[in-house]
Amino acid sequence: MLLSVLSSVFNLKIFFFIILGVFTGISIGALPGLTATMGVALVLPLTFGMDAIPGILLLIGVYVGAIYGGSISAILLRTPGTPAAAATVLDGYEFSKRGESGRALGISTVSSFVGGVVSVIALWLISPQLAKLALRFSAPEFFLLAVFGLSIIASISGNSLAKGVLTGALGISLAFVGIDGITGYPRFTFNNINLLSGVSFIPVMIGLFAMSQAFTTIETIFTPDQVTQKVSNVFPTKADWKVIFKHAPISGVIGTIIGIVPGAGAEIGAFVSYGQAKRMSKNPERFGTGIPEGIAAPEAGNNGVTGGALIPMLTMGVPGDAVAAILIGALTVQGLQPGPMLFAEHPVLVYSIFLGMFVANVAMLLLGLSSLRLFVKVLSVPKSILTPMIFVLCVVGSYAINTSFFDVGVMLFFGVLGYFLQKADASVSPAVLGLILGPMAESNFRRALLMSEGNYGIFFTSPIAWIFLFLTTITLVGPFVGTYLKKRKAQA
Repeated sequence: MLLSVLSSVFNLKIFFFIILGVFTGISIGALPGLTATMGVALVLPLTFGMDAIPGILLLIGVYVGAIYGGSISAILLRTPGTPAAAATVLDGYEFSKRGESGRALGISTVSSFVGGVVSVIALWLISPQLAKLALRFSAPEFFLLAVFGLSIIASISGNSLAKGVLTGALGISLAFVGIDGITGYPRFTFNNINLLSGVSFIPVMIGLFAMSQAFTTIETIFTPDQVTQKVSNVFPTKADWKVIFKHAPISGVIGTIIGIVPGAGAEIGAFVSYGQAKRMSKNPERFGTGIPEGIAAPEAGNNGVTGGALIPMLTMGVPGDAVAAILIGALTVQGLQPGPMLFAEHPVLVYSIFLGMFVANVAMLLLGLSSLRLFVKVLSVPKSILTPMIFVLCVVGSYAINTSFFDVGVMLFFGVLGYFLQKADASVSPAVLGLILGPMAESNFRRALLMSEGNYGIFFTSPIAWIFLFLTTITLVGPFVGTYLKKRKAQA
């Protein structure tokens, strides 16, 4: 198998797609407001006619590149290109004010590489073992796993739990549309034959993450473009290397752990890593004034999330973040089902993903250190050119899935919905979790009851089931306990 994996990844065709993906991802990530999720959603339709390995590795290249690319505008413009780079602004822009933007970008590039490699190692070591454990799951365990994943909605709902629950319920409700998998009866199709197979997942993703952002960009389409400064001396100094290798591996581990938690995301990984570096420092008061630790830690942390997010996605079919949810859609289009059987039936594909992700991080490092001046120029692309391009890609991509204008309509509907959700300060991530995990929860709940002839005790018979019940309880109760403790602290 090793030779098959090596030959699948180490060839010019695969290298081309990985490098193309990373280059595209960095360019998208560098533009303020264009997220990694949006980038992967836009590129996804291009993979429909491709084989599984080059198609998935192209998307992973975009993912890796975009998470790193967000640091470019964060450092140069004090505007994070992606939410994952929000923590990098705190110290990164201070370097630019001193005329050391090149140095800051170099630290960001190398730290991102270290964090990404740490996450790939964890992906390689943990995923096969977790997949073996998941092979012991039956319908009750998969149902409770889905319930645990849905309970994460409580912790990713932003400032409003009610908004998160409502958007999560929207995603779950979409899962009920189409032919019932057990009885064979149509549900909520309203006599529309286009809905018999359910609501197509990919147009929903393109609408929520790409088209909605295009609508948002229209609001500022005529604002003057931000002026960027010249970048030079991007290679880290000797002192910077010491800081990177002190903080980046630790932050990479933190990011990987956070990435494994469904729905957590790279932004959380960056801020937690930043906080940990600050606690480790002998001079925490210097954070925010422009020190290497303030860039190395968050950049390694957010890139550490990339590999971590793929662990639950590949082993159990539960997305670690929104990008992993889109990758589930990409695998499904290829006729592949993420989960423990993927390791048993398609081991070459799985290990090619592991190796390809490492190659993507190497490509990110080399492109970052050699071509930063080129990526900085991307920041000057006028919105009046960029926005129509996004619109066209969204429409063409949605149509290409099933050559159906109905899918284009679905994409536009969810684009408008996503736009208004953003205006209402409501996260769309709960909707993604609901759409992915809703069918998993429903089908396994009904299968479990068929297995037990209607006995609900089947959900309490295995140690694994009790573990998921415990985790779900902690996840649901945690936000309320945290709010209560904050109120008590404020009153004290």
